[in-house]
Amino acid sequence: MALKVLSLIRRFAPPSPDGRRKSWRRILPLLRWGTVAFLLSLLVLDFAFPLPLPEKRDTSTLVVARDGTPLRAFADVQGVWRYPIRPEQVSPLYLQVLLNYEDRWFWRHPGVNPVSLLRAGGQWLLRGHIVSGGSTLTMQVARILDRPADGRHSRTPWVKLKQVLRALQLEAHLSKREILALYLQRAPFGGTIEGVETASRAYLGKPASRLSRAEAALLTVLPQAPSRWRPDRHPDEARVARDKVLDRMAELGVWTPAQVRDAKVEAVVSRSLHAPLSAALLAQRLRGEHPGSARIRSTIDAGLQRTLEERVAAYFSDLPPRTSAALLVVDNATLEARAYVGSVAFGDKARLGDVDMVQAWRSPGSTLKPFLYGIALDDGLIHSESLLVDVPQSFGGYRPGNFNAAFNGPVGAAEALRLSLNIPAVDLLDRVGPARFSARLDNAGISLKYPRGARPNLSVILGGTGARLEDLVGAYAAFNRGGIAGRVRYTQVDPRVDRRLMSPGAAWIVRTILEANPRPGERNDTFDRRGRPRVAWKTGTSYGFRDAWAVGGTRRYTVGVWVGRPDGTPLPGQYGAVTALPLMFEVVDSLPRRRGDNVPRPPPRSVADIEICWPLGIAADAQPASLCQRRMRAWTLDGVVPTTFAERGARLWNAGRERFDVDAATGERVSAACSLPHETSSVEIARWPALASPWLSAAERSASRLPPLADDCMADGRGAAEELRIEGINDRATLARAPGSRHAVRLSLRALGTGSKVQWLLDGRRIGESRGSASFAHDFGDAGDHTLTALAESGAWASLQFRVLP
Repeated sequence: MALKVLSLIRRFAPPSPDGRRKSWRRILPLLRWGTVAFLLSLLVLDFAFPLPLPEKRDTSTLVVARDGTPLRAFADVQGVWRYPIRPEQVSPLYLQVLLNYEDRWFWRHPGVNPVSLLRAGGQWLLRGHIVSGGSTLTMQVARILDRPADGRHSRTPWVKLKQVLRALQLEAHLSKREILALYLQRAPFGGTIEGVETASRAYLGKPASRLSRAEAALLTVLPQAPSRWRPDRHPDEARVARDKVLDRMAELGVWTPAQVRDAKVEAVVSRSLHAPLSAALLAQRLRGEHPGSARIRSTIDAGLQRTLEERVAAYFSDLPPRTSAALLVVDNATLEARAYVGSVAFGDKARLGDVDMVQAWRSPGSTLKPFLYGIALDDGLIHSESLLVDVPQSFGGYRPGNFNAAFNGPVGAAEALRLSLNIPAVDLLDRVGPARFSARLDNAGISLKYPRGARPNLSVILGGTGARLEDLVGAYAAFNRGGIAGRVRYTQVDPRVDRRLMSPGAAWIVRTILEANPRPGERNDTFDRRGRPRVAWKTGTSYGFRDAWAVGGTRRYTVGVWVGRPDGTPLPGQYGAVTALPLMFEVVDSLPRRRGDNVPRPPPRSVADIEICWPLGIAADAQPASLCQRRMRAWTLDGVVPTTFAERGARLWNAGRERFDVDAATGERVSAACSLPHETSSVEIARWPALASPWLSAAERSASRLPPLADDCMADGRGAAEELRIEGINDRATLARAPGSRHAVRLSLRALGTGSKVQWLLDGRRIGESRGSASFAHDFGDAGDHTLTALAESGAWASLQFRVLP
């Protein structure tokens, strides 16, 4: 404003002596100086009474979806709901009505309309009260900005004069477009609702850009008497006021009579007011991350968000009290979140609905296992069918067990991952290194949280750490992004943070393994999968049933689900495959699809499909047929075909090739020191890991067993294995309760022939342990046929069968 006043002062100031004009009127200098004084007084008043323009942070915050749909609105510090809006974002129909009904000369006048003011003043003098207003839109903005603390304006001439001066001040400081934007954002529409966008959303349930003629007329007249004409409270009065505006538009010729008649037919909608509340916890999070922002555009798909919120609420409605859930859907290409459900029901105190479980630290259960297998592939430790041993083992005193307490003996790496077996995973982590594994995950964006003073250990792979759902989803996306994980993005301005987690080949192999896992209750050869996307999925359950997880990825999306209690108390009977996985598949099946989403992707050049053999684990064409006891197809990476892991802690020789000499006639083993001459031939066998012996067939055990040593030969240190015998029950025995007793049959058992720890298995499930020949007591109450196995740490074992009568 100061520049404008100074330019006027220079214009009206007396000319210099060199350019003095001849004038016969002596009053002209007085007029000039009077004008200068008036303009200077305006400048002084402008400095003394600056415009009370709202600060940028003096507004409510609106978080919107990627298409602009409001997700959640936050009132300002005074409790006012006000959405930011620009003139080009408002329906042209509304601007047409507003500028013709309220201020036809808005784009031309300097802030006040003298004709309107004179007319209003004359009516006031003649009738003694205000008949019609002479306010322009600029004066109405001035009135809004000078609103008293109680919100009530008096309509005295002095107040009107103040508005006139403020209007002139506004026109001097702001452009017409800026003044119009202030009106669109701050016009009163009843209660704590301000601005046309807020009113349109609140009363009509639609954005101001999509107003009809009738709706535009209604929102134009509403600020004149927002309390009397609120459509949610007084729909009939609001209709009368609206029709008055429509008639005026016809009189002015802005709209045709036919258009006005059609608009009058439209009913005034009476709906209860409610603020948008979708993705509530994400909106709260974004507001905290972008303080002072009036409008925050998220990456959320509004329609998908609403659908999944309803589905999550319905799906978990019958879960026990204090139970919550979280859901996150991410676009793999951009890592932008498309749906974010932080709790089952926002605001539900019984379910701790205000706690955002998307970013809460929880035990990840078995969800980290796919990353371990991918890193082991890159390290050259395994291929997809490497022989792993799922048997009771001790790792420096740490004795993990499987979720179902059963053991599977020799398994391939792919099956071990699909079945989420714990022993092979711990064995693999022990060879990769817990600290290195944790560092690799941290570098890729999965920050693991350990108790204070604790270091990464073998329990990490079974959930002995803390992780967040959003980090897991960002990392699982790597299986469909060539091994590149990243940070999930919630706004389009969030930076892209991509980190390599594993090679493209390792990611492809792990994804292929997980995609081959059929959905629960289905078989790949039974159901037609052509219409559904291929899903690489994994579940997890933390110790004590505190956390249930399901994370899965398709070509386009990655979906993560968590279920549990935010306070960390157990949720018995709820685990990943039962609680979280069904919802994850429902979400996956409801996501948008493209042609080719269910077509398998070819492997990268670094991946090869070869035939391998067990027990050695190497390529079938690299060993004699006699050493190849089981054949299978395997995916290898970078041409590396690693052999089966050597056994740890066993006193038998390690699994691998065993070459020795035998007597050509008897087949007995010959050592280097024999008292009689022997005609020998060299023989080679492939040995299985000793701990896998109880699960092998008789033929496989025979093929890998050393023949007996010839009587005249000295011991060669081979085959000195312990031989176990179970005492306390006979093979093929039948057990029955004592007559009239309801108690199960209780036996005291001993494993004779070893001094090491012995694991006792009943039908493949661990039931206890003993040491050496110490007794082991157990109740056998389940009727039917059973198999009892004693397995020593050395690999020695004994097994027998028995029956329990009902």
